[in-house]
This record gives sequence, C-alpha cells and structure tokens, in this order.
Amino acid sequence: MSGFLNIFSRSRRRGIKNNDAPQTQSSGRHGLTKDNPAKQGSVKHGSAKNERQHGSNATRTRRSRNPHRQPGPRRESAQNWDLSQFQVPEEAGKSRFHDFGLPLSLMRAIADLGYQYCTPIQAEVLGATLQGRDAIGKAQTGTGKTAAFLIATIKQLLEIPAPDERYIGEPRALIIAPTRELAMQIHKDAQELTKYTDLHCVMVVGGMDYEKQRQQLQKEYVDILVATPGRLLDYCERRDLFLDLTETMVIDEADRMLDMGFIPQVRRIIRSTPRPGDRQTLLFSATFSDDVLRLGEQWTWHPLKVEIEPNSIATDTVDQKLWSISANEKYKILHNLITRQNLERIIVFTNRRDQTRRLTEKLRKDHILADMLSGDVPQKKRIKTLEDFRSGKLHVLVATDVAGRGIHIDGISHVVNYNLPEDPEDYVHRIGRTGRAGTTGISISFACEDDAFLIPTLEELLGERLISTPPPDELF
Repeated sequence: MSGFLNIFSRSRRRGIKNNDAPQTQSSGRHGLTKDNPAKQGSVKHGSAKNERQHGSNATRTRRSRNPHRQPGPRRESAQNWDLSQFQVPEEAGKSRFHDFGLPLSLMRAIADLGYQYCTPIQAEVLGATLQGRDAIGKAQTGTGKTAAFLIATIKQLLEIPAPDERYIGEPRALIIAPTRELAMQIHKDAQELTKYTDLHCVMVVGGMDYEKQRQQLQKEYVDILVATPGRLLDYCERRDLFLDLTETMVIDEADRMLDMGFIPQVRRIIRSTPRPGDRQTLLFSATFSDDVLRLGEQWTWHPLKVEIEPNSIATDTVDQKLWSISANEKYKILHNLITRQNLERIIVFTNRRDQTRRLTEKLRKDHILADMLSGDVPQKKRIKTLEDFRSGKLHVLVATDVAGRGIHIDGISHVVNYNLPEDPEDYVHRIGRTGRAGTTGISISFACEDDAFLIPTLEELLGERLISTPPPDELF
C-alpha cells in the first residue's frame, strides 16, 4: 500500500487529482473536468495496475534528484548564447521556430542544425502539441515530422519539472518506432536537439547487446526513451522499465507497425502507460488507412488531425527517371553511371537479400567503395555501414527495403531502383532518401522484362505516368 501511495503522491505533484477531488477542479494534463468524470483519477488506477504487474514499488531503484543523482556527461551550456546570434527574417506564409517561444537551450540546438523555417507539418503540429494537445499526423517521409514531435516533447520536458523523487527506469517520454534503423535515427536527432540541456536520451532496440542497453537504463534517469516494441517489452517484463508515469508518448510510422504485425505488442505497451488524457500522445503515419485512424482514436484524447498532402505522392524535389533496359545490361549501366559521373553518395535498392549480396560483391570487385544493408546483416555491422556511408568512406550503399525508411543522411544525390519494388508504396519511401530538406535529387528506376509489369500499379499510386526512356548512350 505504501508503494501505491508513493506513486500516487508523485502523480499529484504532476497535477493529477483523485476521484475524491471536487469536480470543479481539473484533472490530468488536458484540464479534464466534471464533464469527463471517467478520466478523473485514471493515472491512480493505471499505477495500481502496474503495481499488480510489477510487484511492490520497493523493487524499483529510488534516487533523489539532487544529492544522489549520478552525473551524466558534462554538456556545453546555452547561457552564453542568445537569439541575436540566430536571426531568421520573417517571411509571409512561413513559420519560424522563433515564433513558438521555445527554450533557449533548444533554440541553440535548432540553430546548430540550420533549421530556419518550419516545414508544413511542423508549423501545423507544433502550435497544438506545444500546448500539450494530442495529435495524429499524416506526412510522407522527409517532411520533418521527427523534428516536430521531438521539439514538442523536449519543450514539455524542459518546462514541466520532473518529480522531486525519481526512479531509475521510469522514462518521462517514450517514442516507439517499427525498425531499428528508424529508432537509431530518432535517437540521434534527439541527442542533437538536447545537447544543451540536462535531458538524458536512451535507445533500446533488438539485435544489439542486451546487457549493455540495460546498463544504460540503470546508470541515469531516463528522460526520453526511443525503442522498438519487442525489446521494450523485454525490459518491462524484467522490471527494468516502468511506463506508468510516461508524460508523452510518440508512435512513429503507425502504418508500418501494422504491416509488420507489431500492433499487439504496441497495445501491451500502451496499457502500461497512463490513460489517454493523462499522457500526451502523438501518432504519425505515412498513410491514413481505416485501421490507423481507428488505432489513433483509441490511443489519443481529442487529437488534432493533420494531413499534409503533397502535390504528388512522390516528393517533387526528386527528378524521377525510368530507364528501359534488359536484365543483362543492368550492371553495366549502374557501373558506368557511378564511375563516369563520379557519384559519391548513392543508394541502390534491390528486392531480395541475395540480390543485394551479389551486387555488392560485383561493385567491390570493380573497386567501387560499396557495402550492403539487409535483414541478415548483424546490427553492429549495420551501424558501422551507415556511419561509413554518412562519413564518405563508402560511396554506394546497396540495400533492401529495410533501408527504405529510417535512413536520413544528407547529400544522397541518387537513388537507383535496381529492381522495381513489388509494393508501389516502397517506391515512394525509397526515392524519399534523396531530395530531402529542400535539396534536389535524382531517382533512376531500371525496368526490364522481369518487372516492367509493375509499372501500371506504380503509376496508379503516383497519379501520373512515368515516361520510359533508354539510358544515355554514353552509359552503354
């Protein structure tokens, strides 16, 4: 009972009242009143539920915030910096990050990243989410949605004080993503945006050292936790993580979660967090299917719905080319494209792991700096390959659709579809690896006798015809 009261007392410090409070008072993050009596005291009940699941609260490691906190890495302060060092002129029809009253430590990180004007989804989402409102957002890849939910989350964490008494393994914000690559990218972005704050970001994903990640959870308070569903549940079941005081929850690429069969796991995770209305919930998806919208309604509380419809399904910053060639000409054309145009940052997509492996071996044999990324590549090797590609040690990344989402690397000039994707939506995600953040890029798709039949379905999705042409003569 004492453990329950301890958790409940911390819930009260966050402004959450019990069922005995006068009905004229508000309850929870969103100011719930007597018109919504079912919501009152929901965190109290949720915490009790977690007590039953996880056992006595005494099993948690309790540490006072100030005298016993283990020191994290020393960070540079934003105290000697002000907005005069980051001037962005007002422009009609554009929103600036200056316009949202963001903390100085966050604005300095934004300035370092070179962000000036908000993308459409950032402008629409931030106005509501910065006030604590839930949101369901639809936007294609490369539109800046990751920065949108991170900035909203970080501002909330900086401006709402953490409880005076905190427990190891209790994240304040939780972000779940369907793939390791996407989780790693979100974690990297979160670290960049929090580098002038005291917020601590941790990532837990499958395929990486279990005990090493567990130690990261144990050595410092967790402010932002980025996770894939399976590994997150592992730590919850081992009582290394407790989600009952989660203040903000982000579900990224919900449509991909559905495709990969993660929804039962996500449901279990959400049941371990406070109820909708007592946590802020942000859900993002590249598509709004009936299933995605139904889940969004279940997991959010009076959400803002934002749909950013591009002029075309595929980004208009990418010059799309469709080259008609025979299967035995593919490699020659690719090789000549890379070598004669001196391409130094290009992704080549195949459909299967064996195709990826064979193509990588051919490129290496011809002294091209290439490596592969597919589902059978160990996670540590994947990380190194991506870092080598990002740093310029590799010029060509050959990948399956495991890399179609989650790779956010600046300066990718070309994307080549060595094989046309069987799922036309994968085409959109593939070519979205280039032409990002306002830059332009080129996508080249090889259409041979083996996969030309996929073109009509692709054109139907894009809503436009792809003009097939032969490659330039000099590439033969």
